Amino acid sequence: MRSLRGGNVISFNGVWVSYSGSDRPAIRDVNLEIREGELVLITGPNGAGKTTLLETSLGLLKPFIGEVRLLGVRTSSRRVLAVRKYCSYVPQDFMKPPFETYTAMHVILLGFAPYKSIFEGTNGRDIERVEYTAELLDIESLLDKPIGTLSGGQQQRVMIARALARKPKLALFDEPFSSLDRESRMIVSTSLRRYVDEENATVVVVSHDVSPIVDLADTTVKMKDGRIEEVTHG
Repeated sequence: MRSLRGGNVISFNGVWVSYSGSDRPAIRDVNLEIREGELVLITGPNGAGKTTLLETSLGLLKPFIGEVRLLGVRTSSRRVLAVRKYCSYVPQDFMKPPFETYTAMHVILLGFAPYKSIFEGTNGRDIERVEYTAELLDIESLLDKPIGTLSGGQQQRVMIARALARKPKLALFDEPFSSLDRESRMIVSTSLRRYVDEENATVVVVSHDVSPIVDLADTTVKMKDGRIEEVTHG
């Protein structure tokens, strides 16, 4: 893909979005630019439209008014399927059932699947990336354990590691602190900041609890009732 150095990774231009069967817009008249190399916090009360904003950014939801671009490509275009390979997304519903026997290592390695052909296996670079992100998120001791036996907070850190291991240009996280204790929240926050700085990537975090990350964010976006109320830089 062409370089976006210094450019917009996500852009919203007068965007309105509704869910199927609803006549009430979930987000309305949203104008927003998210640039390369930024850690962005999106916050606001329940029902503010935060998750809708993430799903619309990836083209999972389409605006009925306005235009959204992801990595320079209109999300209404079929080309968005190709640029999504450069993105990672961890939704709120990440928990695996107790009978899930894949190890944490295997779960993280599955994050490389979009980059590989059906016959291509795991290589040494993949393992190095898993080990790096595991160290970053302090989960090295969990790699050989079945994912279903881990606590909610441990599973959450494994899923964050999977999202980062593939080195996305854009990573989006919906409430990544929800199952974490205070110490783990700080580990995750500093890890995301470090990833942005080391990879010149963009990370977008949706969280109603701003305390773990607000001081590390480059930009904070406050939403309410489907609208952007305030954008703060620095």
